[in-house]
Amino acid sequence: MIHTINKSPFERNSLDSCLRLSEKGSPILLLEDGVYAATKGTSVSGTVGTATGEHPMFVMGPDLQARGIAEDQVMDGITVVDYGGFVDLVVEHGTVQSWL
Repeated sequence: MIHTINKSPFERNSLDSCLRLSEKGSPILLLEDGVYAATKGTSVSGTVGTATGEHPMFVMGPDLQARGIAEDQVMDGITVVDYGGFVDLVVEHGTVQSWL
């Protein structure tokens, strides 16, 4: 199962809920406003940095670009993917759990 988070960690607790309840090793994809969680130097960077040791983490490149976030601002351990990469992740993992 792949988990998707599309809400900013500064407005909702979707990321925290996902990290608390998801199975260790299951991938997490940050998209739409969820991409803010992937940026370096924020109040959630420590939480996200720890999570990268327990979950493969991905962030949608087009959503970063739409919000004016450069790829060099993405934390280490998070892989930037495009739409094709998103489709590949869904095909590979089958079930998608969206955290709202």
